[in-house]
Amino acid sequence: MVNIEWTDEAKKWLKEIHEYIAIENPIAAKNVVNGIYDKAQILRSFPEIGYSFEHESKRKIRIILYGHYRIAYEILNQENIAILGVFHGKMIIENHLKIQRI
Repeated sequence: MVNIEWTDEAKKWLKEIHEYIAIENPIAAKNVVNGIYDKAQILRSFPEIGYSFEHESKRKIRIILYGHYRIAYEILNQENIAILGVFHGKMIIENHLKIQRI
């Protein structure tokens, strides 16, 4: 089973998603954030379930979907995954996901 680590950047995105939705509906905000977190847990058993994110670096970045959100993650090795960010489907990920060339 793979270990999942949420980067500080990913935690920041989750917090912002919660705050935005909570303005209108605090219960829905909690449900969305919990749903995103729960969806990411599938990576423990199926780390390559998402689609490959095309970019210029050689990092293994993939995307899984939860509702209107895209969860970007990196396969670090056979035992570890890092959640890099959570982005609304209307956002252009390339403008927000911090990917350094390796």
